Amino acid sequence: RAVGLRCSIRFYPSDLRVNDAPQLAVLARLEAMLAPPLAMRREVRLPIPGDLRAWDARIGDGHRNASLDAEARLGDLQALARRTALKERDDPAAGIVILVLNRTNHNRAVLAEHREALRAQFPLDGAAIARSFRAGRIPPAGGIILV
Repeated sequence: RAVGLRCSIRFYPSDLRVNDAPQLAVLARLEAMLAPPLAMRREVRLPIPGDLRAWDARIGDGHRNASLDAEARLGDLQALARRTALKERDDPAAGIVILVLNRTNHNRAVLAEHREALRAQFPLDGAAIARSFRAGRIPPAGGIILV
């Protein structure tokens, strides 16, 4: 106070919590259903210098790709659809795009009410995607899968 200053203290979490742990768990569960020759790579950056955007994962079979965006909890569906469409537009190697969702009551309820709004962008449902992955194939189109 003598020199006109005020003391300020801030507290920060001391744990080593990983903010994207639920998203990583979703990707791990999806990766467990992949049969050869499918292989998953994580955090695949877009091929634009200086662009920090990335796909959460990409699955490839040596000929085709499936780019994945994983979400632990659905929120703004329009923002999610726009963000994904822009990445798909800007990445010539994207292949098909699959939205991978945490299998929660919340996400099921959101999809039950709004699935058709996303149908044009993500036409396949989870059962068809899972069958393709378990057979070692990239699905014929993009879609949404709950894992």
